[in-house]
Amino acid sequence: MKSDERRQAIKRQREQLIQDLEAIYMAAFDRLGELEGEVGEVKAAQLTQMILNSKTAAIEPLEKEIEKPVITTPGEA
Repeated sequence: MKSDERRQAIKRQREQLIQDLEAIYMAAFDRLGELEGEVGEVKAAQLTQMILNSKTAAIEPLEKEIEKPVITTPGEA
């Protein structure tokens, strides 16, 4: 497998992981709506903030790696 093909395969895996994580976090937020009545608005808001922080910490490094420019060396003349 060529290096460009490897980079593309890794990029696709990162993108898939981001999609999977987004789905997990969306499900967690959906459950929070149901939980608010049980634990109260303040506790639900605190948990929401923790989940948002967790989501950011999980996804940002993956996105940064995808957006990182590919540095190549010039070919021999």
